Amino acid sequence: MSGSRSEAPVVVLLGGTSAEHDVSVRSGTAIVDALRAAGRRAQPVLIDLDGGWWWLPADHARAGRPPSAYDEPAALGAAGPFSAGVATDIIAAIAPPPVAFIALHGPAGEDGTVQGMLEVAGIAYAGSGVAASAIGMDKTLFKRLAETAGLPVVPWVAIRDTTWRADPARVLADLDALAAAAGSPRLIAKPARLGSSIGMAIAHEVGERAAALETAFAHDSLAIVEHCLDHPRELEVSVVGNDPATTVAFGPGEVRPGHEFYDYAAKYLTDDARTLPTTDLPGATAAEVRRLALAAYALIGAEGFARVDFLVDGDRVYVSEVNTIPGFTEISLFPQVCAAAGMPMPALCTRIVTLAEERHAARRATHVRPGDLPR
Repeated sequence: MSGSRSEAPVVVLLGGTSAEHDVSVRSGTAIVDALRAAGRRAQPVLIDLDGGWWWLPADHARAGRPPSAYDEPAALGAAGPFSAGVATDIIAAIAPPPVAFIALHGPAGEDGTVQGMLEVAGIAYAGSGVAASAIGMDKTLFKRLAETAGLPVVPWVAIRDTTWRADPARVLADLDALAAAAGSPRLIAKPARLGSSIGMAIAHEVGERAAALETAFAHDSLAIVEHCLDHPRELEVSVVGNDPATTVAFGPGEVRPGHEFYDYAAKYLTDDARTLPTTDLPGATAAEVRRLALAAYALIGAEGFARVDFLVDGDRVYVSEVNTIPGFTEISLFPQVCAAAGMPMPALCTRIVTLAEERHAARRATHVRPGDLPR
């Protein structure tokens, strides 16, 4: 290699320690395939459930293996495990300097922790920075920001497990008030800092609320409970860009769950759900959804790429969340929507890497060193 940034290798981080490990394996290996199809050198690095980092063979491809095959990295010819610190040092020593493409979903990957490690090591990485990643991961932080900015969100409350254990009667009274204000007893509880619909449960009536909370608390110490709309349309917008002035929103696409909502089983275990990269939404409504997607993206300071999710109930549009590391699996809408707009996976992944390189170069150009300060 000549050492030009255009030829920089891409280290794709996949797996991770969260409940979304298997989904991340599917996303990460798809990204590796797409980058190689675009002519980029892509090195898959697997993080196991215990936090060990493994270098898969340079030519490794998933080739139809189930995600469970990655539970034994050594059997795949991987080298490791390395600690996160040692692994970061290895990546930082690669020449020419690489770009890290984080395909980790959920905590310890999507929430700013890995982004912070890469920042400290001076490694360019794809996607949002530390703050935006943390806000996007924590649904309560995002909802508070969205409300302050005037973005429409479904009525909600946040509940900590310690509050629930200490005073369940008070929590249930708060949920009664939330349901009364919404005009329906139906509420949905979910972990505040997880994705892929893991830990989500609908409480159709008062007697089901405690169990729904327990389901959420099995995955997170912080839960969010929202008014559960009656069969809303579930829309997703793909957003790509760094500078808000040139960032582009594609879509929306639409999810038709097959189940009562788009749960983990509907996404990954059955063929019940349908994901549509285009929708028959009226033109004015689709334009409003894209406008809100760009507003939400800019609000949290997202960069590179993200997916913004919406619920549409009649003529009312609600912003649901910003997913700063959306899925890249075969059923994921983020790449499907981009492909429908003329940016197939190889071009999409290459564009995301280019955005990472541009942001890293811009930050280095404005970095102030101690010697630059007046004395």
